[in-house]
Amino acid sequence: MRLTFLRSLRHRLLAATVVSAGLTLAAAWLILSGLFRDHAQQQLFDRMTADLDQVMARLEPDAAGAPTLDPARLSDPRWTRPRSGAYWQVDGAGPEGTPGLLRSRSLWDEQLLAPRDMPGRRETHVHEVTGPGGEPVLLIERTLQMDGAARPWRVMVAAERRPLAEAAKHFDAVLGWSLLALMALLTLAALLQVSVGLAPLRHLRAALAALREGRTQRLEGVYPDELQPLVDDLNGVLDRHAQVLERARAQAGNLAHALKTPLTALAQAARQAPASTAGLSELPALVTDQVQVARRHVDWHLARARAAAAHGVVGLRTPLRPLIDGLCRVLHKLNADRALTLHVTADAGLAFAGESQDLQEMLGNLLDNACKAARATVQIGAVRDGPVLRIDIDDDGPGIPLAQIPEALRRGGRLDESTPGSGLGLAIVQELAMLYGGTLALDPSPLGGLRATLTLPAG
Repeated sequence: MRLTFLRSLRHRLLAATVVSAGLTLAAAWLILSGLFRDHAQQQLFDRMTADLDQVMARLEPDAAGAPTLDPARLSDPRWTRPRSGAYWQVDGAGPEGTPGLLRSRSLWDEQLLAPRDMPGRRETHVHEVTGPGGEPVLLIERTLQMDGAARPWRVMVAAERRPLAEAAKHFDAVLGWSLLALMALLTLAALLQVSVGLAPLRHLRAALAALREGRTQRLEGVYPDELQPLVDDLNGVLDRHAQVLERARAQAGNLAHALKTPLTALAQAARQAPASTAGLSELPALVTDQVQVARRHVDWHLARARAAAAHGVVGLRTPLRPLIDGLCRVLHKLNADRALTLHVTADAGLAFAGESQDLQEMLGNLLDNACKAARATVQIGAVRDGPVLRIDIDDDGPGIPLAQIPEALRRGGRLDESTPGSGLGLAIVQELAMLYGGTLALDPSPLGGLRATLTLPAG
């Protein structure tokens, strides 16, 4: 499953974006949460330091040297409310100092129990201790020495940590939901970015489909700089392939022309040779037969070489109906002396994924055989079944026994010696069909004669 998922370029880009964004936002959450806690704690420390300075500034010794302080001179009203979370206290300094010499009303009947270490002059000590009600509090203290005081005083200010923890918890929740919303927006943006970024690949895929189906001979369109060199290289390969194919066709045609010309001369010479020449009465017939054999082989190999060269070439597409209609017109003229009906049933959009000359060679042989065997009717039907084009040619002739069908498909095999022909027609059709990945089948026809079924790749 994982490997299948990663085979998609879209999925790879989305996964990389989502993972990197998720890791980045998680790191951002940790960093921002830590910064907020540090800032909030620093703010609390600064406020408590200011409160400590205020308490120390309001302290005065009485006649006995004990600390006194008028609560009305203090600015924070929380110091007057019991267990408000803000406290101050003055102890006697030193290990033998009396605790709780003076304390805020907010402490009520409790005391702040700080460690017995004594800050030096101008030093501030910070402690985390347990305050009223068992709540954890942050405590800061200094030592104060005043004229008239019997001994130094230990001045403390404390504040509960619970509001700080609640603020941090609320901040974490808001930050978390905000980053999740940002993650969702980033995911949507990544989807849009991948969709827009991969759009040229979809266009390239459509262009390749058009090339494969024969609707174009080259990759058309303008592509981004990253894809344009690939498109240019593919077009270059197609151009070179077309040039090689054209040269192969030309060479096959030149070979056929070079062979047919002397064969034609030999045939004419054989026909013109006097049959009464002593000892040579059988020469014209022998030369004529051998010339026909040579011609059959030339036609055979020419068609085979052309089909082999065209097989697998992308972009080849031959419309079916115009070619069938053209062959029917020719056959009507050739059989003008017979009341022969050729009925065609084929959609105009059907096409063959191959060379028009090869399709004409195959259908021409099958239709010619059907017209020769038919009494009055030949039917041609064609349908597309997925990637396959099926063409049925039926006649109302005498047909072929099932046992003799393999002989009819054999190269050079002829079942009826009374009709002209080389015996290579069906074999050529079968060979060409196989080169294109198709088949030729002979079966009894519903018309009473023979049905030739040709399956070929659809264009």
